[in-house]
Amino acid sequence: MKILIIGNGGREHSIAVKICGSKSFIDSKSILYCTIGNPGIDKIAQPVNIKPTDISSLLNFALKEKIDFTVVGPEIPLSLGIADEFISKNLSIFGPVKSAAEIETSKIFAKDFMRKHGIPSAKFKSFSSENIGEVKGFIETLNFPIVIKADGLAAGKGVCIAESHADADSFITDLTSAKIFGESGSSFIIEEYLEGFELSIFAITDGKDYVLLPAAQDHKRIGEGDTGKNTGGMGSYAPADALIDDITYQKIKERIIEPVISGMSKSGREYKGCLYCGLMICGNKGNFEPYVIEFNCRFGDPETQAVLPLIKSDFLELLIASANGNIKNYKLEINNLYAGCVVAASKGYPDKYETGKVISGLDNIPGNVNVIHSGTVYSDDRKDVITSGGRVLSLVGFSDKSLTAALENAYKGLESINFDNICYRKDIGRKFYELLRQKD
Repeated sequence: MKILIIGNGGREHSIAVKICGSKSFIDSKSILYCTIGNPGIDKIAQPVNIKPTDISSLLNFALKEKIDFTVVGPEIPLSLGIADEFISKNLSIFGPVKSAAEIETSKIFAKDFMRKHGIPSAKFKSFSSENIGEVKGFIETLNFPIVIKADGLAAGKGVCIAESHADADSFITDLTSAKIFGESGSSFIIEEYLEGFELSIFAITDGKDYVLLPAAQDHKRIGEGDTGKNTGGMGSYAPADALIDDITYQKIKERIIEPVISGMSKSGREYKGCLYCGLMICGNKGNFEPYVIEFNCRFGDPETQAVLPLIKSDFLELLIASANGNIKNYKLEINNLYAGCVVAASKGYPDKYETGKVISGLDNIPGNVNVIHSGTVYSDDRKDVITSGGRVLSLVGFSDKSLTAALENAYKGLESINFDNICYRKDIGRKFYELLRQKD
């Protein structure tokens, strides 16, 4: 088979590694391509010099090269309708069509959809230029802190937890006047702040049936102790299943995942691909209640880095089963492993940061650690790997003993890595044990 991955970040590198390790890929002597690539992905996939957003060129490439299967990593190509275009040419592709991807690309659509189908979520109201005068009145019905979200895509940074009226006014001004996220912030929602702990769950679906991958927990804030600005994610770990019980899992399936899949299908937006469920688990042990914070129309980053290595069954076959409507015949098997992911970022991220810093130590990583490339490129002479983004690398440690051991391995791997202005959180996974103690 010829397989094409769209995207070239940490999520896509993780997907590429897992596909290449799939028995079906190895046995069929398949070839893997990846758009643009990066110094990590290039070791296992042939780079294709086409931007992930250039849908027309990607379609022509897939037709010319007779690509058998395409996997879409990022949300932007999905929002542009890449799945629709490929399907129209009888090309098999993993990822939802444009209308289904709106569950991520519009927070307002997602919240209205949840309200219509009785899916638990925070109290909210949506705003635009037409009713912005009602903001103050709605805020008065809530208690601080409150949550403000840009309606459109904002690379995981379009959320503000406002502690006061001043914080809220400042962020709304940034959205609507300064337009820090362009038109993505011209409309926005304000919702109540939910108390609890976050959980990320990936449901792989073919529009009717689904399988759930192990739960993970992301660390969104830039600072230790979950302080500072929101980022695309500074680390993750999996499995996080121990944080909830079987009853809560059943609630997640019956009250969230199944209503989404059936509701999307009934509205003519059949959802195929990965449904990312960003959840807030509220309440106490024995009486947990799951609420939706957000849906994404693709694998999350950096949760993907921690979750995919836990899959024992054939990953490529899972993706193909989603695209071909055959999930019910796929048997998911999970390794007895723990994975901890720590993101090495550029100092200053998620605001201004410098790039072009030479990365050393990439050849001295322990065997129980994966190095996943996110924001890296080759130097002009291709002698060095240099930084090119805010999130640069993910160090993913593994252990069959405990999450603590897995995270220790990740941090040991980080000791080998260096570049100017390297920055990372030193407390990834700590809240897992804090939450377990609270449960007990």
